[in-house]
Amino acid sequence: MFSFEKELARETARYEALVSRPNRRTDFYNGIYDRWENPVLTREHAPLIWRYDMNPATNPYFMERLGVNAAFNAGAVKLNGKYYLVARVEGSDRKSFFAVAESESPTEGFRFWDHPVQLPDISPAETNVYDMRLTQHEDGWIYGVFCSESKDPSDPDLSAAVAEAGIVRTKDLKNWERLPNLVTKESPQQRNVCLLPELVDGKYAFFTRPMDGFIETGSGGGIGFGLCDDITHPVIEHERITSPRRYHTITESKNGAGAVPIKTSAGWLHIAHGVRNTAAGLRYVVYVFLTSLSAPAEVIAEPSGFLIAPRGGERSGDVDNVTFTNGAIVDDDGSLYIYYASADTRLHVASTTIDRMVDFTLHTPADPLRSAECVAQRCALIDQNLAYLAKQGS
Repeated sequence: MFSFEKELARETARYEALVSRPNRRTDFYNGIYDRWENPVLTREHAPLIWRYDMNPATNPYFMERLGVNAAFNAGAVKLNGKYYLVARVEGSDRKSFFAVAESESPTEGFRFWDHPVQLPDISPAETNVYDMRLTQHEDGWIYGVFCSESKDPSDPDLSAAVAEAGIVRTKDLKNWERLPNLVTKESPQQRNVCLLPELVDGKYAFFTRPMDGFIETGSGGGIGFGLCDDITHPVIEHERITSPRRYHTITESKNGAGAVPIKTSAGWLHIAHGVRNTAAGLRYVVYVFLTSLSAPAEVIAEPSGFLIAPRGGERSGDVDNVTFTNGAIVDDDGSLYIYYASADTRLHVASTTIDRMVDFTLHTPADPLRSAECVAQRCALIDQNLAYLAKQGS
């Protein structure tokens, strides 16, 4: 016989077991970073009070009334010794919203706050919001830059949309001030925009992705860079391309900013995403590059290929073959935690250190862009290793 109380107790026990389970490193090894066994956020991490009516009088069969489909693509920040993720949570209705998850540990134990973020509603046309990057800025604010999506009124196609960069700011992740959406004079649409933590020439510096349309980049050549005078009236007159799209590479179809750039002694470390087309559809991977501290738009190192790509069960989900990041945290000891989503479904963590990432970025060869040169590059490494090993054995 069905029992409301029994079902509630069972689901509560499942939830507690999930959010309190320990995490551990997998046996994956490449010397660059560690992968962790369990996702840090999933749809099941959504609190029961988000999904169920807890009153047996109005929900006698203990049904989900407002389902949650996925939890992924999180901005990340460390405040007062705790780790915070502002995740993209997608309801069963396909609408996304932001919610704060908190933990004492960077790799496990994340619990959502009771209420999702209620952004100030400044535009009746705005239908969906997602993928917030969090910047702890030198001006004292924490800025959240996210995609603000609305229906394209000029196109009768119901899938035709317009993407802009929305901006909010906060001091505590609880009270959010909404600023006007970013205006880029040279680009009709924007996605995957993030704000540099420091002013450049006294101005706010944004990494952008110029796009002609909602899906297709069109004339957009890669990750852009632009400056604005006033964050409360954000307008960028001119964008220049930093990390460009290139034929037959991981950035062939498009690329965009990922986590907010991290300041290191060697330069600004960018953990971005690249997209190429395949017979199975678009494939999203995470890659890195370094830009100059004195000129943040100038790339000074870009290792060949991807840093993180889908592996095993990460390949499958709502959107197969996707890894994507928009959040990372640097700890006081130099540890780096990269929060990456798989298949637009769940959120994982990879851990490394700033020293390792700088070494990887500076000393891994760049992509020579042609098969003949790539095999020559690999053969040179082989010959170097054989000579070294022979010398060691002599």
